Amino acid sequence: MPMPLWWGHINKRVFNPRAVQGGKWPVLTHVGRSSGRTYQTPLDAYPVDGGYVFVLVYGSGSDWVRNVLAAGRARLRIDGQELELAAPAVIGETEAFQALADDVARPPKLLRITEFLRMDLVAP
Repeated sequence: MPMPLWWGHINKRVFNPRAVQGGKWPVLTHVGRSSGRTYQTPLDAYPVDGGYVFVLVYGSGSDWVRNVLAAGRARLRIDGQELELAAPAVIGETEAFQALADDVARPPKLLRITEFLRMDLVAP
């Protein structure tokens, strides 16, 4: 696992609410798989052909990833637009790097990130 989950819990409760309110980050809105509650998670979202790729800093076991995989969809607010996304799939770094534009910075190797989430845009 790239980043320890305890850091993710701190992020979720302290930094994420501030990032959502600040409006500078893309925000993924998803539904809790057991609570049915709506959550907002600020993330780096990278456009790829037909969708977006998200870096899984805490791995595929993090709550937001499990929620999105269970629901099969989410909404992304980015650059003032609301986009519907579907068909979530965890992909490896080779597939992610092939899909990402060449000018997108790769995560530092020190973080050992090997998983990414790919989602497709839903036509309006």
